[in-house]
Amino acid sequence: MSGGLRVWQDMEKERETLQAWKERVGQELDRVMAFWMDHSHDQEHGGFFTCLGRDGQVYDDLKYVWLQGRQVWMYCHLYRKFERFRRPELLDSAKAGGEFLLRSARVAPPGKKCAFVLTRDGRPVKVQRTIFSECFYTMAMNELWRVTGEAHYQIEAVEMMDQIIHWVREDPSGLGRPQLPGAPASESMAVPMMLLNLVEQLGESDEELAGNYAELGDWCAQRILQHVQRDGQAVLENVSEDGEELPGCLGRHQNPGHALEAGWFLLRHAIRKGDPELRAHVIDKFLLLPFRSGWDPDHGGLFYFQDADGLCPTQLEWAMKLWWPHSEAMIAFLMGYSDSGDPALLHLFYQVAEYTFRQFRDPEYGEWFGYLNREGRVVLNIKGGPFKGCFHVPRCLAMCEEMLGALLSRLPPVRAPSAGSLPAAPAHRGTE
Repeated sequence: MSGGLRVWQDMEKERETLQAWKERVGQELDRVMAFWMDHSHDQEHGGFFTCLGRDGQVYDDLKYVWLQGRQVWMYCHLYRKFERFRRPELLDSAKAGGEFLLRSARVAPPGKKCAFVLTRDGRPVKVQRTIFSECFYTMAMNELWRVTGEAHYQIEAVEMMDQIIHWVREDPSGLGRPQLPGAPASESMAVPMMLLNLVEQLGESDEELAGNYAELGDWCAQRILQHVQRDGQAVLENVSEDGEELPGCLGRHQNPGHALEAGWFLLRHAIRKGDPELRAHVIDKFLLLPFRSGWDPDHGGLFYFQDADGLCPTQLEWAMKLWWPHSEAMIAFLMGYSDSGDPALLHLFYQVAEYTFRQFRDPEYGEWFGYLNREGRVVLNIKGGPFKGCFHVPRCLAMCEEMLGALLSRLPPVRAPSAGSLPAAPAHRGTE
């Protein structure tokens, strides 16, 4: 076989594989969204039910603020980015969810602290002393503004963003978390990650806000990078405030899926800044390193938690396989390949995606199971709860569909070469 024909066949095979995955991902996105649109809408009070059984039956009507915000964001994002989701019922449901948040999310208005759990009709049940309900509230409001043009949503988003920045960088006392004398001054990777994500969200196509948050984005990136420890051989979930490893289980704790999610957050930041050195560092330390240590060699899938010294983690669920780390890995490896062109990253995307579609997807009722044991068998057959809602799965599928489409558009048009037009095989090194 001539070298030219082989090149053409390889390009055709790549095109066919990318196209097949784009179609598979797009069809799955449609099925997943149909599940949430059919089963999760609260027509009486607004907002969404997220405690859904395998077939979509509501088993608890409590509403979790971070999941309400995530679903509003997801609906608006799809409405804005995909022509086939530009449907009035999707936008109407997102607006009803946003208005439910405006009425009920904050525990004691005009204070900004949001509840973690609400009753169905919006009365506060529980507060967490973290920033995460507020972060997803901000994402929801900003995306609502983008699709409706209604200024009050953007005002809410920017004001809440200012409050979150104040809590993180100036005074955390408003979160209600006491400073105990024996507690180490630690930083979870989740905090700068979420702030970096908000910087990206609010700064999209908004030069003024992007400029306002540019320093914050760089600060977040540096804080995340501090979690690469042990001479670059481990990403640790918690470090001291000055970027050093902490003692004990807290310091050795690793979460491969979280490192991969941080990786694509950082990669997106580095691409926007035009920083090739940071891009290469992120691919090495936040994509390849966590995957090598976190992929189960015996049964496939990503471990949920690990101990950096190889000791037994204390979390009972450490060896389980959860839906969201695999969703984040699919995004991370496809984004890494789109940026670098390294075929090894594309093969890792295929490896993770094949496992994920095979093990998590529910072909009977739609959506994905969230919780598998180490061997890959379903442990909990619920489709939603306090932590799983309409977010990680459809965000992954939507982003992957867009990236696969972009990759296909970058491939040159290919026609089968005629015998007389086959290009010569490239010369071997040293024979030019």
